Amino acid sequence: MSKKILVVRYRFIGDMVLTVPFLRNLRYNYPDWQIDMLIAPNSGEVIDNCPYVDNFIYFDTTRKYKYEKGIGHKKSFWYYVSILRKEKYDKAYILKRSFSSALLCFLAGIKQRIGFDTEHRGFLLTKKVKYNLFKHESLCSLDVLEADGLRVKDTYLENWIRDENILKVEKLFEEYNITTDEKIAVVNAQASNPKKVWDIKNFTEIIEYLSNEKGVQVVFIGAQSDKELYETLKYSEKLKITPVNLCGKLNLKDSLAVLKKADFIIGNDSGTLHMASSVGTKVIGLYGPMPFEKWKALGDKNILIKVDLPCIPCALKGKCNNNYQCMKLISVNQVKNAIDELL
Repeated sequence: MSKKILVVRYRFIGDMVLTVPFLRNLRYNYPDWQIDMLIAPNSGEVIDNCPYVDNFIYFDTTRKYKYEKGIGHKKSFWYYVSILRKEKYDKAYILKRSFSSALLCFLAGIKQRIGFDTEHRGFLLTKKVKYNLFKHESLCSLDVLEADGLRVKDTYLENWIRDENILKVEKLFEEYNITTDEKIAVVNAQASNPKKVWDIKNFTEIIEYLSNEKGVQVVFIGAQSDKELYETLKYSEKLKITPVNLCGKLNLKDSLAVLKKADFIIGNDSGTLHMASSVGTKVIGLYGPMPFEKWKALGDKNILIKVDLPCIPCALKGKCNNNYQCMKLISVNQVKNAIDELL
């Protein structure tokens, strides 16, 4: 009977993408073991074609976040305790830092439980790993492997796009008369937390600059709930090249295909930037209150813009007494210069 490993990492899109180096190195070390992964029903889709995982289990207990929109009735915590117990896993790597994720693996009877010593959950783990607040998130998960005595071979990001998603995007591009002969930029004016968002008027100026002065085709991707915001941007004034709003028309796997076809993305600190990095697309990222070294988009050719203030990073803990100057002080000219450099 083969040995079995469970990896626990669910919720945010960026977190999922940044787990891939861990999964690849885990497979290097355990080529013959069964590796399953507990993921959220929506955000997990961004890596569900990963060849290093044998089975994905969708952890659908809450609909609190838009990243967790499952289908049908959500399940209880105890439902997952039951199904995981039946699987008889030999080992669990608990990359999710919550108390409940460690409790889940403990109650499921998994004998070896390795994870970060966070949220006072250390007594639920058989091997505790210190969580580094200042290290890039993708490298933090590799700390868990090394703490378990395993070898880390490499650290690069990667992702996988199915032919069906590429075909869907190609048909949409044809419908909207987008050709790969022209420069394409994805503009991401949203973020999971509105306090990380650059002023919408600034994005309007950038879209006008891309369209009227640089001849770049702008594309918007996102959920149906994002569509109205981008419609406002789209019609800010007469543009030489009309942006294409694909919000609500794509799932996360389709969005990966769009990002792969784009020349670059401009956007707020968000999971979408990590998605772009994972398929090799250049990033112009706008960073504010979060720890920059931990959450920056990876890639040698990326241009990542931030300001230096003594209050950074606050990680959005507590009330901002500086009126979010970390985002407001990023100028339109800085972003225009970054566009010029990439083009």
